[in-house]
Amino acid sequence: MTARRSVWTTLFARRAYHSGALWAVGLVAAWRDPSPYAPGWLAVRTDPAGLLFAAAALVGGANFVRAWLRAVRTLRLDMNFLMGTAIVAAILVGEPFEAATLAFLFSIAELLERFAVDRSRRAVTDLLALTPEQADRLREDGTVETVPVAALRLGDRIRVCAGDRIGADGRVVAGAAAVNEAAITGESLPRAVEPGDAVYSGSLSTDGALDIEVTADAGHSVLARVVELVRAAEARRAPIEQFVQRFARVYTPVVTGLAVLLIVVPPALGFGDWLDWFMRGITLLVVACPCALVIATPVTVVSALTSAAHHGVLIKGGEHLERLGAVRALATDKTGTLTTGQLELTRLRVVPAADEQQMLRFLATLEARSEHPVGEAIVRFAAARGVVPRGDVVGFKSHPGKGVVGRVDGVLVVAGTERLVGETNAALLGGLEPGAMHVYATTDTGTAAVASLVDGVRPEAAALVTALHRLGVRPVVLLTGDRPEVAETIGGLVGVDEVRARLLPEDKLTAIQELRRRYGSVAMIGDGVNDAPALAEATVGIAMGAVGSPATIETADVALMADDLRRVPYAIALARRSRRTVRFNITAALMLKLLLAAGAILGIVNLAVAVVVGDMGGSLLVTLNAMRLGAFHPPDETAIPAHGGGAGLKPAVGRASLTS
Repeated sequence: MTARRSVWTTLFARRAYHSGALWAVGLVAAWRDPSPYAPGWLAVRTDPAGLLFAAAALVGGANFVRAWLRAVRTLRLDMNFLMGTAIVAAILVGEPFEAATLAFLFSIAELLERFAVDRSRRAVTDLLALTPEQADRLREDGTVETVPVAALRLGDRIRVCAGDRIGADGRVVAGAAAVNEAAITGESLPRAVEPGDAVYSGSLSTDGALDIEVTADAGHSVLARVVELVRAAEARRAPIEQFVQRFARVYTPVVTGLAVLLIVVPPALGFGDWLDWFMRGITLLVVACPCALVIATPVTVVSALTSAAHHGVLIKGGEHLERLGAVRALATDKTGTLTTGQLELTRLRVVPAADEQQMLRFLATLEARSEHPVGEAIVRFAAARGVVPRGDVVGFKSHPGKGVVGRVDGVLVVAGTERLVGETNAALLGGLEPGAMHVYATTDTGTAAVASLVDGVRPEAAALVTALHRLGVRPVVLLTGDRPEVAETIGGLVGVDEVRARLLPEDKLTAIQELRRRYGSVAMIGDGVNDAPALAEATVGIAMGAVGSPATIETADVALMADDLRRVPYAIALARRSRRTVRFNITAALMLKLLLAAGAILGIVNLAVAVVVGDMGGSLLVTLNAMRLGAFHPPDETAIPAHGGGAGLKPAVGRASLTS
């Protein structure tokens, strides 16, 4: 059952409907018998309209009677106390129409508020419904049995066919498919997976069958953790929400005191009769109800948090949302953040040039025996050019931190650092890529080579910096432990404002402290583990690639569910819109209260107008305005294209030294 249906079918809702029906029939009865009726103390109306209005007041008031009695007993001047007192007072002075109107419309206002909050939360809580109730578990003999997802245990293997949703987090052990993970990461394009890749509960296999080894039970899946964390985040109040709550605790008693004075002082001084001023005071009580003011912030925060989660950004509470909207500067890690963290071979120079294909085959065949990232990059480079590792390898040996040695088809091949390889052909040393990592190679037949490897820049990295600048977030500072020449190359490619290199974790912490002193509010993007001190010190810590990393999800202020830098300017723009929405809601609610309060004192505004405009109208205004965040999209100038503005840039620089 969805959140929308549960709200509209509760006992609270049914009472509101019945109260409304009685109220409407009472209006018809009053229209058919429009004879005037003078209100008075303890006056009881026995005409049909009066009885219908009284019944409507009792049915609608039943929604609040317990809360009102509790408020009276504890002298807590909340909205239940104010509305309940107004309903009782209207009945006592023989105004059943006003009492019925209050009870019915206040019930509708409360119902709309519950609907708005539930509708905002539904974007996240409905994620759990994406996980199928059953899964096909593989037996040891290869047959398949259908079992409840809750019965799956670590190490079980399940089969997922094309068009089916994955029932548990796991690792692909057989098959290949394109998997739609939009519900988790916010990424609309399917991801190709093959044996060894991680997959997540609730994802959809679009075009292939997969055998998956379960790595997390139903209660500890990425999807379940995200939902629980969003629920916890909703409970953490933002500073402005805490201020509004404190303000309401002072504001309500003050206005209640003014209402009492309004009831007592003017008639005691001879200005009008007691009944008239009593009704004005009760109307002021209704106007004073801080419902719209109190819900202005939480409903906005819930809407923003769920919208962010729907787009693959997990913000850990209203406090962090508010801080994110105030960010003025941003620091970022390099490896794995602005870069892919994967070495790429960008250039291979061979002397003599005629031996290039053979040398590439020798290197690929030798490095295929190595598990080092350098070897993997060389093999990928060869495969992209149609060169397949082949040949007999004899005497293969790996020298940690230096390179590899072996004979391929009888030819001695040495690949690694310049010290391991020995004297290098001078013709190869000219035109080396600045800041790149270089791997040298020689053979005993006289062929020599040098390979340039770099850590590839994410295609969207440059567009990220551009979008941040358009949002007014400046400077964007690169903090890295890499060499200065490498850092400067990366910084130049993506357009950061400042580069700081050769930083240890404690140096990054110091840099964040300095930036906070200069700019006040600073965000930090990192991997959530190696950059933990800096992330913790930043006003807002943003962790990359939180999917599959429980530690990252738990510790970051903001976690990007996929390695997608486009989510950062979106999150900042959303947080800023949220701040503006909260301020508008609070200002509008206060202005409406002031206008109606003046009207109540002057006798222009009656009880019906007070509840329709002041309570229900104000609540509806702030909730509908907050719900607009659910469909928020950043302005064009801050949005990052799907392939990023950095597409076409040459891969940038990465590792400083060759290690095993």
